[in-house]
Amino acid sequence: MARPIEFEYDKVLENAMQQFWKEGYEASSVQKLLDATGINRGTLYNSFGDKDAFFKLCVDRYNDQVKSNIDATLANDSLRGSAAIESFFRTSINSAPAKQRSMGCLLVNSVCESINWNKDLQKLIRNSLNTIRKAFLSRTRELEKSRKLKRGLKADDAAEVLMNLLQGMYVSARNGRSPKHLETLLNSGMASILK
Repeated sequence: MARPIEFEYDKVLENAMQQFWKEGYEASSVQKLLDATGINRGTLYNSFGDKDAFFKLCVDRYNDQVKSNIDATLANDSLRGSAAIESFFRTSINSAPAKQRSMGCLLVNSVCESINWNKDLQKLIRNSLNTIRKAFLSRTRELEKSRKLKRGLKADDAAEVLMNLLQGMYVSARNGRSPKHLETLLNSGMASILK
């Protein structure tokens, strides 16, 4: 009787997430996922399901990282308003390790590729991005209440501006922009919503 192949679940999931993050859902063939994770086809299907299920697990893992960053910044009660927002941006992008920064964002990358034809995956990505938007919204409401938003700008609109800034900065980072350039984008974006 053949011995079952042993593998470290978290390491396989991390390597698969890196593959999807680097090349995208479409370009990450099952063979590329097998090469990246070191598991065989049977193990992939038996332990993780098909490619869609594997991708969903990887997005969940990525979302855990995003949530950890939100908890440390946007949801951190010791940080106020704009400081919490700026901290989120800096932690997510500007001061991220160069390799990670150069890959952009798994969620944004997924929106930009042809994942949109798959309604389930589209919903998964949209829900993930909405989690970030809600965290921004809690802070822009705080800024609106304390009258620190630009005159006439509502909290909902400010949160949308921040989402667009975030997505644009991730694309710029993936396009090789330096942390200094990204800091300039962040400062300009914050100036566009604050008094």
